[in-house]
Amino acid sequence: MKRLIFVLFVVLTVFVSCNRSSQNRGKGPVSKVAHPEWIRNANIYEVNLRQFTNEGNISSFIKHLPRLRNMGVDVLWFMPIHPIGELNRKGALGSYYSIQDYKLVNSEFGVIEEFQMMVKLAHELGMYVIIDWVANHTAWDHEWVTKHPDWYAKNSSGEMYSPHDWTDVVQLDYSNQELRQAMLDAMAFWVREADIDGFRCDVADLVPLDFWEQAREELEEIKPLFMLAESDKEPLLINAFDMDYGWKLHHIANKIAIKEADANSIQRYFDGLENSFPKGAIRMNFTSNHDENSWNGTEFERFNDGAEAFFVLMATVPGMPLIYTGQEAALKKRLSFFDHDPVDWSDVPLTSFYRTLLNLKKRNSALWNGNWGAPLRRVFTNNDKAVYAFTRSMDNDAVMVILNLTESEQQVQFQSEDHIAEYVNVFTNQTLVMEKDMQMTLKPWEYIVLEKTEKK
Repeated sequence: MKRLIFVLFVVLTVFVSCNRSSQNRGKGPVSKVAHPEWIRNANIYEVNLRQFTNEGNISSFIKHLPRLRNMGVDVLWFMPIHPIGELNRKGALGSYYSIQDYKLVNSEFGVIEEFQMMVKLAHELGMYVIIDWVANHTAWDHEWVTKHPDWYAKNSSGEMYSPHDWTDVVQLDYSNQELRQAMLDAMAFWVREADIDGFRCDVADLVPLDFWEQAREELEEIKPLFMLAESDKEPLLINAFDMDYGWKLHHIANKIAIKEADANSIQRYFDGLENSFPKGAIRMNFTSNHDENSWNGTEFERFNDGAEAFFVLMATVPGMPLIYTGQEAALKKRLSFFDHDPVDWSDVPLTSFYRTLLNLKKRNSALWNGNWGAPLRRVFTNNDKAVYAFTRSMDNDAVMVILNLTESEQQVQFQSEDHIAEYVNVFTNQTLVMEKDMQMTLKPWEYIVLEKTEKK
């Protein structure tokens, strides 16, 4: 009897081990957030309004809405739209993240009626709008500084101070309940008055977690919202936020591009999420954003000819892909952070590339977000350091992705059987039958995205 029990235990252990996936099927935490249904197959696009057009305002941006929708964009994330502080300002126009008034629109961008109209038009096109929210600090000339000095943190000398080296802003103190209520009131203002669909919350882990949990609970009495945390601290995803930042994967990609890591590091990353990343939550995957572009370089500086391959990775692994202003125009300059520096939209050569990936995500449930989507299963090869291949399958939907993450041609032979099926290459529309022990030659930085054609 004891031997039988032991054998059953071993079999069960092997079964569980074999069925572990790379999308948190371990014993980790579980998100309790009621995610809005519309994010299940959504992507996100970051709007740098100041640099989006020559005019740098809302009315000129509105003309781009149909183009963005046609490309497949679902969620528009606007960098802060509020007036920018003048005291201790950096550059000619200042940092978006130095907020002078939470309930106004920056006059350089337009007026609130224009923003309301833009949100309405986005909704009519089937898109959603979230705005950047800076809750950790304000500009030095925000009226709260003089009217409510007790709402601000003080140093050992009893003086207000800037967090880190952000000299154009002053730190708030969340031990003050009046401040909390004022901040919640300001957030609710935009949900009620502009009908926005959520917030991207700047440096979210510098603000107390219980504030965000309170904000989520109170704001959702108005309407269901989508909340993105600029953070990768998992506790924020339990009761407050739908999604956070995939910084670790981003940094791994940067290291692979300069040969400081290899494709195996991607798998180690996903394996590491199993017991830490809250089940049902979403991680935002990206090759660029406003910080990366301005301070660390464009995706072409960091990834060179591999920029497209790395975005394919971000768009097909578990998580929600982000496109930053100008990526579809193959933007090869660092946008100024404190001054006007518009994107040149005269040519948009990567529109089809992004549209193909975004539409694949919409129609193929294997790529959907959170619990709606499928786990990632690596397809092992004889060349795992250079090539990252994987499948994702959900019901009758399946994709297979093959990536050469090197600047050299690679020979590869597939060694598992999970990939055996007939597929269509989503970029070439050609049929490809993947067979056992199949061999393939991959060009430098080549990416192949396959969608399963047979339906059971």
